[in-house]
Amino acid sequence: MKQGRKRPTNWGRYFQNQMRDPTMRRLVEEELKALRVGTEIARLRTRCRLSQGELAARAGMSAPNLSRIEKSPAQNLTLGTLVRLARAMDREVAIRFEPRRVAAARR
Repeated sequence: MKQGRKRPTNWGRYFQNQMRDPTMRRLVEEELKALRVGTEIARLRTRCRLSQGELAARAGMSAPNLSRIEKSPAQNLTLGTLVRLARAMDREVAIRFEPRRVAAARR
């Protein structure tokens, strides 16, 4: 049997078509960025060997609220909340401004 590229699935073709639309691409990229924040919080919490309940208590919030942040941080995640979570894990929040890929590609 020949090895190589897999044939695209219906979902793959649909996704590629959707990503050709600049508005849809921007929305997907924004959502992925938001999910990375939640994933990073969960990863750091695990490295600190804290349960969601333990971290939530340290940060002065409920465990269900922390769970929502880890799963979908774009919902009501403020800088103040990030700072409280970071301090609860003996960390500091660092914000970086990086060039956008779209702007870099135009140059």
